[in-house]
Amino acid sequence: MAMLWKFMRVAKYSKTALSPKAKVRGIPTHSRHSSSKSVPSDFAASAPCSNTVELLGKSYPQDDYSNVTEKILSKVGKNLHNRKHHPLWLIKEQVKEHFYKHYLGRRGTPLFSVYDGLSPVVTVQQNFDSLLIPPNHASRRKEDNYYLNRDHMLRAHTSAHQWDLIRSGLDAFLAVGDVYRRDTIDSTHSPVFHQMEGVRLFSCHELFSSIKGGEGLQLFEQGHRTAHKQECHTMEAVRLVEFNLKQVLTKLMTHIFGDGLQVRWVDCYFPFTHPSFEMEINFQGEWMEVLGCGVMEQQLVNSAGAQDKIGWAFGLGLERLAMILYDIPDIRLFWSEDERFLKQFIGPHIWQKIKFQPLSRYPPLINDISFWLPSETYSQNDFYDLVRTIGGDLIEKVVLLDEFAHPKTKKVSHCYRIVYRHPERTLSQDEVHGIHRAIEESAVRQLGVEGRF
Repeated sequence: MAMLWKFMRVAKYSKTALSPKAKVRGIPTHSRHSSSKSVPSDFAASAPCSNTVELLGKSYPQDDYSNVTEKILSKVGKNLHNRKHHPLWLIKEQVKEHFYKHYLGRRGTPLFSVYDGLSPVVTVQQNFDSLLIPPNHASRRKEDNYYLNRDHMLRAHTSAHQWDLIRSGLDAFLAVGDVYRRDTIDSTHSPVFHQMEGVRLFSCHELFSSIKGGEGLQLFEQGHRTAHKQECHTMEAVRLVEFNLKQVLTKLMTHIFGDGLQVRWVDCYFPFTHPSFEMEINFQGEWMEVLGCGVMEQQLVNSAGAQDKIGWAFGLGLERLAMILYDIPDIRLFWSEDERFLKQFIGPHIWQKIKFQPLSRYPPLINDISFWLPSETYSQNDFYDLVRTIGGDLIEKVVLLDEFAHPKTKKVSHCYRIVYRHPERTLSQDEVHGIHRAIEESAVRQLGVEGRF
């Protein structure tokens, strides 16, 4: 859920070739991370023809905001959540079936509609403005998002579709899709992950009809905004919406993980929704966050044409749920084409009990890289993108080991540890050395760092 700006992010990488649906032409040097010719890479760029990005049948002119790489574009259109028998598809189908079965309209038809084929290319207005995110908010930074240009981007959350779907007249829906965020590199984070958005709106009658004496209750008032309610909501309406939201999500998690599941709620306060919460479940003795949720911002609801309704929204990460449910340890496996991985999730029904059987565990190869940072232009996410682009699915983790400021020159040095490990085969030291060398050279050339190699 974008208003919480708290994402369930899990890592997944692959060395897939650039999709024919996505082509980058004439990427400006300042936003392109290219590898050395001596190292095979699916990012190797051909001679530029024009300054455009061609994606999903459309062309987008590039400008000073364009920062999406071919490695990221190669993921667009994969739609793992729609690939039958894939673990992300299984999770999506389980959630769908639960909502279809337990929430029915007056005619006995499913109350919630599902949208799992919406384009991941959205406008900046959809991704930020429609969700009331201020123009100067940190969440809009280039360092955290993938922009095609100043007006278009790869969605950072499925909340980018909230306003449009409410505007179309929907009161209850689930939106599922791949989302894109520049992020760190480890076993639980990725620049591409999959998210499900849930939204439910209530009229005054729908919310209060089952309450004794509810005919005298109202949705709205002229009050004061607090951490517990918006200024336009009555406390009675907020408490009922909050209760319904928590009840819906607790039932969903119990249905997926079983009756013995322990759930707890953590109160939050975010600028875009009041009240708001995070749900945590107890898995193998450890509390893990699985989703964020809250009462929708009424200004958003009103602007979408539903002025007489109040509602909730939630956002959950499909990878997070699949990792817990199937005990998948390495999230890069979600992008694997290895039949030893994929066949484990083929069964007679979506609720079949599956425990992932690890593939052969290959040894890691570790290399460190140190360099002096340029004065102002350096971003860690730029370096992570460069490493992903060149190393692909060979990169298991990148950790900042040390940050040192020279006492005289005031120059800052970073030392990163890069862990190389392929989930499906053994790497040779020669292979890793060539890739690591290409990362060093590209960091100097593309990021303007001064190597300490």
